[in-house]
Amino acid sequence: MTRNATAPGPGAAPRPATALRRATALRLATAPRFAAALLTLLGAAAAHADNGYLSPTDERFRLSLGVMRVGASTALQIDSSSGTPGTYIDAENDFGLESKRYVPKFEVMLRAGNRNRLWLDYFALDRSDTKVLTKTYTFRNTTLMPGDPALTDASLRAFELTYGYSFLRGQKFELAATLGLNAIDVSARVRVATAVRHIDESENEAGPYPLPGLAATWAISQRFYVDARAQYLKVAINHLSGSLAEYEFNALYRLRPNISFALGYSSVKANLDSTQAANTGQFHFDAKGPQLFVRVAF
Repeated sequence: MTRNATAPGPGAAPRPATALRRATALRLATAPRFAAALLTLLGAAAAHADNGYLSPTDERFRLSLGVMRVGASTALQIDSSSGTPGTYIDAENDFGLESKRYVPKFEVMLRAGNRNRLWLDYFALDRSDTKVLTKTYTFRNTTLMPGDPALTDASLRAFELTYGYSFLRGQKFELAATLGLNAIDVSARVRVATAVRHIDESENEAGPYPLPGLAATWAISQRFYVDARAQYLKVAINHLSGSLAEYEFNALYRLRPNISFALGYSSVKANLDSTQAANTGQFHFDAKGPQLFVRVAF
């Protein structure tokens, strides 16, 4: 007996082969639309990442770490307590201190609100060397003789907290008036130790100093911007006069929205003259050179 195949009724479930063909056709039809949507999302993500580069005038936090190649020049003259003039000493040439050295670079910046900022900076330069003297030097109440093996230590440490108010601020440019409190410690020590001579003479000056100045930022493009700071103070009180100047200029390239590489130049110059009885003398210090650092900012 022969059975005739009949088509399924309107409410009957489709056969497995028919369901498979329909599912395959649906996948093939939706694949181009899915790919187009994925490309659209990727494009939007890329555009969003590109827009992730904040203007440097909008950054709330910065941490800069790097190195500076310092070229130092140190000169001093310390008179005796009775007023006899001391010898003018060039510490690098006369006592053999290094004139070139690499020192760490450290800076933190915090923004509070739209126009208020705080900077925290630290600078240290410590040097020590021994040199056999070739002539006579008078240092305070001590006379150093030719042939003396003089061990000299010189140190300068500066810790600075600076407040800035941006009286001009936009997406491309920012200019702030600053006022810093600079705690500086300067010390020098000379020692001679031989079978017949023992000398240990030292001088130290320390104190906080206010330091007014300006700070500027210019965003040249999305990835390139420049930073500059200048601070200067000159005072004369009774028998003491001095000046302190700090200058810094940096050009930065933003490798990522939050990471920049910088090449710059920095200078610190200090001068101190005293005509006070029993404590007369002068001190001049200059440290300057190129610097390279990495900056992380948010």
